[in-house]
Amino acid sequence: MTELLAIHPETVTEPMTSTHGLVVALIPAFNEDRFIASVILKAKRYVDEVIVIDDGSSDDTPYLAEITGATLIRQPQNQGKAAALNVGFAIARERNPAAVILIDGDGQQDANDIPHLLKPILAGEADVVVGSRFLDVKSNTPTWRVAGQKALTVATNIASGVELTDSQSGFRAISRQALEKFNFRTRGFSIESEMQFLISQHAMKVAEVAIIVNYDEGPKRNPIKHGLQVLNGILRMIGMNRPLFFFGVPGALLMLAGLVLGYNVVESYRIYSALATGTALIAITLVISGLLSLFTGIILHTIRAYMHD
Repeated sequence: MTELLAIHPETVTEPMTSTHGLVVALIPAFNEDRFIASVILKAKRYVDEVIVIDDGSSDDTPYLAEITGATLIRQPQNQGKAAALNVGFAIARERNPAAVILIDGDGQQDANDIPHLLKPILAGEADVVVGSRFLDVKSNTPTWRVAGQKALTVATNIASGVELTDSQSGFRAISRQALEKFNFRTRGFSIESEMQFLISQHAMKVAEVAIIVNYDEGPKRNPIKHGLQVLNGILRMIGMNRPLFFFGVPGALLMLAGLVLGYNVVESYRIYSALATGTALIAITLVISGLLSLFTGIILHTIRAYMHD
């Protein structure tokens, strides 16, 4: 069940303190020394502990994290955001928090929005709250970035069966119960999409709140390469989590194309009494390939259902 909550940041004017238990913020960071100190200091106004998982930074990120009072966890080498968050989740579970905030260390998200993300969690209204850049708050997000993010959101929504307006937002709050369910298998930056699959798998309640973002700084990584990496991760997760969809839909389309070509071959033979051998071979190949893909999807779907019973 997905519930969309459009809460404008200006509706909360004072820091929200939790009477429900410990609140922890996790910040995965890789070479973010320009912004990490500011993010930590702002986050500390709203949470009980800030944990920075330094993912093999070569700059002053770990030094700044320590002197600003964060709990620092250092990865010996860069392993990607998913691996960093898996480490952070394991440490957070030891704290037994009431809620966990996930925020990036690049300064694009406003830590002052933390109370809006925490509110549905602490009120027991949601298991996961996603900070959406595309609700009712205007920002300076570049048009090309909006188009790319929305395309990835559509793909993730269709594949996972969970509807969000911003599937790629890294600014999130999760409950203690949800914390137990999250362990990422993907690598790189498709973990937000994988989280959406896990939300669907475990029937979690998810909500969205509007957040403010700042894109004054240029992108750290190539946006096209980043988008393709996320898309590749989505396709891998479809194959693992929805094999019937992943193999069945292409299989059905191949079979349909083969049957259409086959019909044309039969009609051509009926009218001209000549067999279009090449077209007939293509039609047969398409039908056989489609059947193989469809049956592969059915078999993998059955195996997956058996393993999860």
